[in-house]
Amino acid sequence: MELQNGQTKHLGVTPPIAVTYPTPREIEVTDSLVQELTAQGTFESEEESKRREVVLGKLDKLVKEFVYNVSREKKKLPEADAKEAGGKIFTFGSYRLGVHGAGTDIDTLCVVPRHVTREDFFDEMYRILRNLSECVTDAYVPVIKLRFQDIPIDLIFARLELPKVPDELELRENTLLKNLDETCIRSLNGSRVTDEILRLVPSIPAFRTSLRCIKLWAKRRAIYSNVMGFFGGVAWAMLVARICQLYPNAIAGAIVSRFFRIMHQWKWPQPVLLKPIEDGPLQVRVWNPKIYHGDRFHLMPIITPAYPSMCATHNVTQSTKKIIEREFERAAEIADHVMVGSGKWADLFEKHDFFIRYRYYLQIIVSSDSSERQLKWSGMVESRIRHLISKLESVENLELAHPFVKGFDKIHHCTNDQMETDVKHGIFDSTSVTDKTTELSQNNTDAATVRVIYTTTFYVGLDISRRDPGTKAPRQLNISWPTQEFIKLVKVWDKYDEKSMGIHIKHVKSSELPPEVFEDGQKRREDSKKRKRVPPEVLEDGQGKREELKKRKHDGLAEKDQNPKKIKSNSPNGI
Repeated sequence: MELQNGQTKHLGVTPPIAVTYPTPREIEVTDSLVQELTAQGTFESEEESKRREVVLGKLDKLVKEFVYNVSREKKKLPEADAKEAGGKIFTFGSYRLGVHGAGTDIDTLCVVPRHVTREDFFDEMYRILRNLSECVTDAYVPVIKLRFQDIPIDLIFARLELPKVPDELELRENTLLKNLDETCIRSLNGSRVTDEILRLVPSIPAFRTSLRCIKLWAKRRAIYSNVMGFFGGVAWAMLVARICQLYPNAIAGAIVSRFFRIMHQWKWPQPVLLKPIEDGPLQVRVWNPKIYHGDRFHLMPIITPAYPSMCATHNVTQSTKKIIEREFERAAEIADHVMVGSGKWADLFEKHDFFIRYRYYLQIIVSSDSSERQLKWSGMVESRIRHLISKLESVENLELAHPFVKGFDKIHHCTNDQMETDVKHGIFDSTSVTDKTTELSQNNTDAATVRVIYTTTFYVGLDISRRDPGTKAPRQLNISWPTQEFIKLVKVWDKYDEKSMGIHIKHVKSSELPPEVFEDGQKRREDSKKRKRVPPEVLEDGQGKREELKKRKHDGLAEKDQNPKKIKSNSPNGI
């Protein structure tokens, strides 16, 4: 676009690096990328796409019904005012960006006028939805999760300081945020950020194909999780959008290649911005490391483009930064080979090697006595694991603490106190709940005496530094303080109940990992037995076990316990 002074208008905070058009090779590479993404199942069918549109239309009508009911029955508004009160559904996230896949949920926002409260939403709206579909409201995040005509939906809430919410309402104006609480501003910004990203990319088709590729790669490499200290969906979208701005005429194959090359060389903590940070009408904090001391500690800042601008990657730790950079380097090398014809896109999407990369892991076992409590309790612990990672990073001889991006859920039927204690300490077999129930029936076990325990197990890989050449003394790895402090941190949660909830942290060798953590075709790590290694001494309770370690001759952190059910300590096992 030409401006009056002869300059070309560009998107972003800097001019483009290149405005050249695609070469024949880039067109060929892009075609092969789309073919690979199709083969990987990243696109949904046309039938499912139409079904999503129908479901969203019905959900919008239900929102209007909900607002009308509250307006008439609770607020006693006149009939005419109740009908005009409106209400509207907005989408955000991957669906709004146009990069959702088959079976993925739709992130939706319910926007209502000022006389409708959040309590009304979780009461009246929940009642309406529950009559039509299966839904839950008691997750750690305030959201209604439902499956509406077989389409999974996450529904959040925001109220505006307006007497009515008409169908033509847009959320772009910053003045709409006036007099709203922080929760509503955060909810609205999910939609506002997504819409702003789409406005700031020069070619939406190229952006969408590129983002599909990056999302699939990040998920396969297990670095797609904001809560665990990696990048979430919005952050990945903003990175791709920035590369699109730098190469406005490029197509997906070229954008993906340049994405990895640029991100691998990016000089963090230089922030990634899609547009200049803007001021607004609210007395709210906007990301600014010159003013706010905490913003200076963001390691890989990616800043949202909608007011008030925030850092979407504030959870990144030193460890997760190293892991992301390592993956950028690997991907850049693969993409370079693809561009010159000596590699293929499928190599980019090889699954992670988390459970075979390290020799030692921490298990964080979160337990409770009901599915409802477990949903809240495990969600709360998961949201705090990044704090454990930060504490572990200060441990001498530990190079890196690598959190896995998800937990593993299990249901256990315990017939006695010892079994219940074992389960809460991570000592259980891989029998499924269905098989276990059948087993109990066959053994004539009284179902009334069976106690059901729900567990979620999170994993942290431990990258222990190598011994200095010539050193024979065992290294010391004191993880007692980080783990004990983490347990204290999560137990101060106001909903924590010691009688019904538990948390236990212990170490496991790679050879002791349960089978459910391995992907199809993956094999356990096999350490070489040709070399004898002096294992590090890990202090779990502030006291060393030097005499015991002197007796251990074989490679490993600890000899395999011949009777593991004797382990009942609430502190991490010594490694």
